[in-house]
Amino acid sequence: MFRTLVNAFKNKDIRKKIFITIGLLLIYRLGCWLPIPGITTEWYTSGGGDTFLDLLSAITGGALSNGAFLAIGISPYINSSIIVQLLSIAIPKLEEWSKQGDEGRKKLAVVTRVLTLILAVAQSVGIVVSMSSNGIATTIYGVNMPLWLASTFVAIILIAGSMFTMWLGERITDYGIGNGISLLIFVGILSSAGLAIIEIFRRIFAFDAESQVAVWELIGFIVMVVAVFAFIVFVDGAERRIPIQYAKQIKGRKQYGGQSTNIPIKINAAGVLPIIFATAIITFPQLICSIFAPNSAFYGWWMNWLGSGTPIYFVLTGLLILFFSYFYAQIQFNPEDVARNIQQYGGFIPGIRPGRPTSEYLSRISKRLTLFGAIFLAFIAIVPSIIFAIVLPTATLVNAFSATGLLIVVSVALEFDKQLESQLMMKQYKGFLK
Repeated sequence: MFRTLVNAFKNKDIRKKIFITIGLLLIYRLGCWLPIPGITTEWYTSGGGDTFLDLLSAITGGALSNGAFLAIGISPYINSSIIVQLLSIAIPKLEEWSKQGDEGRKKLAVVTRVLTLILAVAQSVGIVVSMSSNGIATTIYGVNMPLWLASTFVAIILIAGSMFTMWLGERITDYGIGNGISLLIFVGILSSAGLAIIEIFRRIFAFDAESQVAVWELIGFIVMVVAVFAFIVFVDGAERRIPIQYAKQIKGRKQYGGQSTNIPIKINAAGVLPIIFATAIITFPQLICSIFAPNSAFYGWWMNWLGSGTPIYFVLTGLLILFFSYFYAQIQFNPEDVARNIQQYGGFIPGIRPGRPTSEYLSRISKRLTLFGAIFLAFIAIVPSIIFAIVLPTATLVNAFSATGLLIVVSVALEFDKQLESQLMMKQYKGFLK
């Protein structure tokens, strides 16, 4: 990866894209620290927030806890992208657009932006309602105003910040290295971990009674990072290659086919999406109750039995990850279409008859690989959290940089490396053709 970065900086065009990406990311991080007039940050630090707001603040690199302009971050856009992707299967019109190439993708992008605005409005209103008791200041720039007007002002700024974050992500994709939304999440998680690391070093060099505990927390965190990183990289690159043999065909005076290739099927083809789906669904009732009925009996029962960290929460999370892993695998890989394409081009899998036997064979392999990938995701999402909750229950580093965060960071870093390699290869081909 470091060699790829060195080679990328040697190329003028790619170096320019890297600097554009870094500049836009710096603008994003600046927006995560610019405070919004009207938000009382003491409300969040004094325990006014809930688990959902803690998760949102971690993804945005502490922007919510800072009461910053980009407090919501990219989460509405992520949710809208997931919803549009799922609706593309259920709604025929959206499915038709998804198969129309660039024009269809542009139409889906418009739908995604509109849905992002709707979700940003809903999420901003929910946060403002949660803060309305003692988190919204009624004096802004020395002007006293009613609570509803101050809350409206804060909500509008939060909505504008969310749409600006979406715009930044799209500009990174268009003019930078690419995959701007993932890079924004990547930077947010690294920022949360960086703040936690600074705090842990402050405790170590305080030379008081907690210094030794802080040292053990840092050592435990480093061990977890190394182990989880190695495991994630190992599984992320694992794939099953299905051999394909093409029969020889003679057309006129030329001979076609007679070549061997393979179909690579990744073990974890869905990436981190099943974890995001599962977390969003299981925390949705908690979010609604925390906004509209924070003192209700149902909210207390939910937090005691199904809240984050409870045994039932981990079980339901694992089951939802399994479900969404299989669901997403059905979207990405269609054995019938693959078998039909292989047969049309005169190919076959050695030992397997073309047609329906090939489709059943590919389906069986896909289900087995999906099961292993789902178990891997459930393990990453649950087991490290349980272990460190027992061993280091007060470790701030583990809370700021969970195993799921590590999975996102590693996945984005590997994807970034692949994009750099592909752009370097394009430049090499361009120079060769010249």
